[in-house]
Amino acid sequence: MDIDFMSVVELKHMLDAKEVSIVEIIEHFYDRIDELNPKLNVFLALCREEAMEIAFKQQQALEKGVLQGKLAGIPISIKDLEMTSGIVTTLGSVVFRDRVPTYDSVVVERVKNEGAIILGKTNTPEFGQSGTTENRLGDACRNPWDTSRTSGGSSGGAGAGLAAGLFPIATGSDGGGSIRIPASFNGVFGIKPSQGRVPRYGGYGIPASNHLSQSGPMARTVTDCALLLQVMSGADYRDPTSLRLNSNDFLSDIEKGVSGWKIGWSPDLGYAAVDSEVLKVCAESAKVFESLGANVEEVNLQIEDPFHTFFDIFATGTYTSYGDLLEQSGDDLTDYVRSTLEYASTLTASDFSKALLQQDILKRYMETVFDEFDLLLTPTMAVTAFHINDRPSTISGKEVHKFWGYLPFTYPINITGQTAASVPCGFSQSGMPIGLHIVGPFGSENKVLRASRAFEKAAPWDQYRPNMA
Repeated sequence: MDIDFMSVVELKHMLDAKEVSIVEIIEHFYDRIDELNPKLNVFLALCREEAMEIAFKQQQALEKGVLQGKLAGIPISIKDLEMTSGIVTTLGSVVFRDRVPTYDSVVVERVKNEGAIILGKTNTPEFGQSGTTENRLGDACRNPWDTSRTSGGSSGGAGAGLAAGLFPIATGSDGGGSIRIPASFNGVFGIKPSQGRVPRYGGYGIPASNHLSQSGPMARTVTDCALLLQVMSGADYRDPTSLRLNSNDFLSDIEKGVSGWKIGWSPDLGYAAVDSEVLKVCAESAKVFESLGANVEEVNLQIEDPFHTFFDIFATGTYTSYGDLLEQSGDDLTDYVRSTLEYASTLTASDFSKALLQQDILKRYMETVFDEFDLLLTPTMAVTAFHINDRPSTISGKEVHKFWGYLPFTYPINITGQTAASVPCGFSQSGMPIGLHIVGPFGSENKVLRASRAFEKAAPWDQYRPNMA
């Protein structure tokens, strides 16, 4: 039974046709996890006993014709930044390595309510604070296309597991690119929803205000992602920033295409250094939309690198949530978390206020871009996945900061709160995936998903799979 890389749609069809049982599906994926997880370090925790118990109960309901739920019988992974009742939730930190929460995050509640079966918690850097997935809980999470390379982060476990066929759908979260980075590096699809589209209670937001982070879906197909986003989205009173606007129907117009749309292409946002091979593949991929009936024009964006605006907001939130650990557990923290907390401790209220003003300025500027264009295309990443602990310091001959220089396209969209997805669009000569960044105005999940689906049909990617022999 070859179900490793089947979509949710295909798995549900097989269940409806009684060609496979829910128990067989869950057992199959655990067998694959047993085989490949030691090579990839995708999971920080598994919940086999609970998953199998649910699978048996759901199979009985299926046989009686009473099984309900949009994701009933479908295996899913949960990023280990989401609280899970009865399942270890570490946040990627040795400080919390033994914590077992008594409640679920909103995201986990919702996927459970629709019948998804949780296989386990996927690997993430400590507190989601890095664009690659290394922490002090064990070995780094590795890329299935080349296990010497990073899977990206902070949803690195989700990206690697999807690419390796360990599960068909996954939850991720994105506070600076953390869905789109691993989507690009691993050759899968992921979408960062508009800020507030998915409530972050139980995943972020207490005690800090959530200015940047969004939970979102990851999958190997656009339709699977749209289905999971439909489940995850919608206001919740426990997250006061969650949106009360619009419906959560992301599937009804997903096949309508992009004919007549005006789409902008920016190779660098005005400041980014980009690997020449990545740039060539993405520029050629942008032209695909012309064959789909859209008008694609290069945009001359005038943006100064907003990383320091981003990082002042990001670090302040981190310090609000975890600053007490500097004294209590400083020796247990990773270097990157400790340095973030130490930097944040030097920021003043004035610094934070100035950063919020710069956030508003960038939001307004990007709003004007979408006054003219339906969507904006860029590369997702400046490079392909690099070797673990070998972040680039130069890209195309230009010196870049080793911590953030490789991800110049993602964090600006966290600042603006707009919708953005990464679609697989090709490979480097060394065989590593490359992602195309599809950015839309605030609240444009339907539009970004339509464009992503149109591109997926024109330039399919699901047939490409890593060799994990």
